[in-house]
Amino acid sequence: MAPSASPASQDPGGASSDGPDRHALTATEHAEYERLRRAAKVRHRRARQVGASVLLLLALLLSPLAVVSAWVHDTVTNTDGYVETVAPLASEPAVQQAVINRLTDRVMTNIDVGAVTSALASSLKDAGAPPRVVAGADALKGPLEATVRGTVDRVVTRVIVSDTFKRAWVGANRRAHAAVTNVLTGENNGVIRAQGNTIQLDLGQVVNQVKQRLVDAGFEKASAIPAPDRRITLFETKQLDKAQATFRVLDVVGTWLPVVTIAFAALAVWVAPGHRFMLLVLATGVGVMMVLLIVALAVARRAYLDSVPSSALPPDAAAVIYDTFVRFLRDSARTLLVVSVITALSAYMFGPGRGASAVRRTADRGTTATGHALTRTGARTGPVGRWLEDHRKWTTGCVIAAGVLALLLWNEPTVGALALVIGIVLAVLILLAILAAATGPAAAGPAAGPEDQAATP
Repeated sequence: MAPSASPASQDPGGASSDGPDRHALTATEHAEYERLRRAAKVRHRRARQVGASVLLLLALLLSPLAVVSAWVHDTVTNTDGYVETVAPLASEPAVQQAVINRLTDRVMTNIDVGAVTSALASSLKDAGAPPRVVAGADALKGPLEATVRGTVDRVVTRVIVSDTFKRAWVGANRRAHAAVTNVLTGENNGVIRAQGNTIQLDLGQVVNQVKQRLVDAGFEKASAIPAPDRRITLFETKQLDKAQATFRVLDVVGTWLPVVTIAFAALAVWVAPGHRFMLLVLATGVGVMMVLLIVALAVARRAYLDSVPSSALPPDAAAVIYDTFVRFLRDSARTLLVVSVITALSAYMFGPGRGASAVRRTADRGTTATGHALTRTGARTGPVGRWLEDHRKWTTGCVIAAGVLALLLWNEPTVGALALVIGIVLAVLILLAILAAATGPAAAGPAAGPEDQAATP
């Protein structure tokens, strides 16, 4: 039985599929084909633009939350991070003075100087002392109270400014870290606890040391300082319930939210038809969001200071506590802002702008001249230099991306660390450009200009 003819091998008119008329198109058909191809390309480009825009929006909206959640996870819920955060408070003069004044006042309320002078006057009167002497004993109340307060203040001050207080502060905060987490997660136990709208710290260990020092100095009644007077208010806010709910959410997503945000940002750049332009927009948007986060921290600082009454905590001490507590969060936002600015500038320098082109030409002339000078001394890079020249955009992008990644992964980078990374990136880029220009005679070819050929020994 003969095999049937396949439609792919023969058209209805009997012409072979390999015939020249199989794919021949009329002018009208060709024009329609081009129109459909352009329409499909436009639809594909629009779909990529829409997808990239959605990913960009998600990355920008999540970036401040990612920074805050990372701070909560690494600083607030981590024992070592938390202790590192609050340890400097023990050395802050404003906080030390607030503790000294509070403890001195509590001690003085338990020392009845008036009773001492009244007993002395009664004893003098019973002994038959002249009325003038008895009246003088009553007049000793003011000077004696000032003397006693001065003595108590000196004793308390020696304890608070000593290393003993700093060690006790660090130890107490380390042991109390679980209590802090419990407060922010809604549980209410430990030495740091929520009382109404306030968060209080129990200074029991410090009070015990001060009491012992005062008893040793002769003030036996100092041992009667009651336990309720050992607490000092750290925060007072009417939004404690909301803060607890927010903390629980941020603690759960703290590990994955930064990763998800970075993934959205990378996908936005990859999906977008114009990668460089999308990177420029993304970096600019992240920078704006970091500025908004820094402004929000400043507004929250003002609201916190207004919510804490001066009778509970002096304004300077409250300001120091807030600034110390959020300093790593603020530094992270500032660092990411600088990284965003650097990334945006890098994306711009890859573009066709007049300023970017002028900078690139100037840099190319400098590195090319240096590379040719190395070539004349006999230091040629050969195939390696040609490979670097052929892949300059990729190598430059990889070096810049490595610098940005180093800053993102750096644990609490400082201004010095930022300057160091930028300096290393610039040095590597300059070195790669010089190596690409020092290829030697093998680099000269049909595409080489007369100037390059003349520069080759």
